[in-house]
Amino acid sequence: MTSRALLNPRTNGQAVLLVLVGAASIQFGAAFAAKLFPRVGPEGAVTLRLVIAAVVMLAVIRPKVRGRSRADLATVVGLGVALGGMNLCFYEAIARLPLGPAVTLEFLGPLGLAVVLSRRLRDLFWIVLAAIGVLMLGEGGFSGLDGVGVAYVFAAAGFWAAYIMIATRTARTFKGVDGLALAMAVAAVLVLPFGVVGAGTSLVEPGALGFGLVVALMSSVVPYSCEMLAMKRLSAGTFGLLASLEPAVAALAGLVVLSQTLELIQVAGILLVVAASAGVTISQTTESAGPSSASGGEPSGREPDAAEDRGSARSEGLTTGEATVEELTGGLPPQP
Repeated sequence: MTSRALLNPRTNGQAVLLVLVGAASIQFGAAFAAKLFPRVGPEGAVTLRLVIAAVVMLAVIRPKVRGRSRADLATVVGLGVALGGMNLCFYEAIARLPLGPAVTLEFLGPLGLAVVLSRRLRDLFWIVLAAIGVLMLGEGGFSGLDGVGVAYVFAAAGFWAAYIMIATRTARTFKGVDGLALAMAVAAVLVLPFGVVGAGTSLVEPGALGFGLVVALMSSVVPYSCEMLAMKRLSAGTFGLLASLEPAVAALAGLVVLSQTLELIQVAGILLVVAASAGVTISQTTESAGPSSASGGEPSGREPDAAEDRGSARSEGLTTGEATVEELTGGLPPQP
């Protein structure tokens, strides 16, 4: 598939809308979560989100554990640790940083992972572009941003990169989203002590529970559902390209919900990181599809959907023991 096909205007409009709705839901959900901080703190907010989301997903999906090997369960536990660590660190970050810059810095995790796995020298251009964007975001440095918040968001970026790596193996060994539902339960258990210590009985107040339900639905249930439906119709590259817009959506959510304004140079920095993320996606999708296109393997005029892209990649991965770059970065939820 060429970059021209990636941007084909005939791509299913409903699927594109689903991705955008999912992106808006998760970022506005994060903004509403910040509204919870005065009541229960960031630890309490992330606990409410993950616990309620885990209960909903376990009830709806009903994943099967019986018959699973220790290796499979260890993979789920690892995914849960990454998921819990990422969300806890991210919520601690947005308690100290504006939402737009926080999401932009967190994007450096999967962006860096994609470039490292590609091993192509030209992809360093996108890292340089992202680095310039980060410098602009910090207005020439990080003196304009809370240092502890920056440390938390970089930790979240690292957990996100780990999540992508482990989620690939989970997707191979578990049916549908069974592995994700189990990992969500593990993450909920892991963050629960932090929430209890940080918020205490405030966690079970009706107002906090109601707000937590809204955050859980907006940040987990709705976006995951939208993304799963969209990936049946979109290529992994198109999906990843649309997911690259999330830092910009986060900045909008911060402005609308939290009245967080940014300097013009910071907005420009966010746009550079968005461009870098989109550039990596287009570059990798074009590269990975090039040989099959050249050999005539893909019928003309037909764009493979994300499920087919991942299915093909997984078949090769199970044979070679390696995952492709696109499998690791192109078809997964943009921000768990």
